Amino acid sequence: MARVRGGLFPCEAEIARRLSQDPKTWAAKAIVLERDGMPRVDPVMGGRYWPAMLAWWNRRYGLSIVEVFQPDGGEDLDALK
Repeated sequence: MARVRGGLFPCEAEIARRLSQDPKTWAAKAIVLERDGMPRVDPVMGGRYWPAMLAWWNRRYGLSIVEVFQPDGGEDLDALK
């Protein structure tokens, strides 16, 4: 079964392309990155779940920190009248 390039579970060649990597060296890099927690190939779907890949890369580079701001006060729904 040929893997498709797009979708939520892209083939490894497409993942390499999306990450600006050489497909020939991506397999070796993926093994190393999996040791650091990068999502593995889903055995049922046959590919890596792309949203999980993006989330992993964002965490790796410190971009997943969500800052919670203090509320600016109570809502005044009467102001909408």
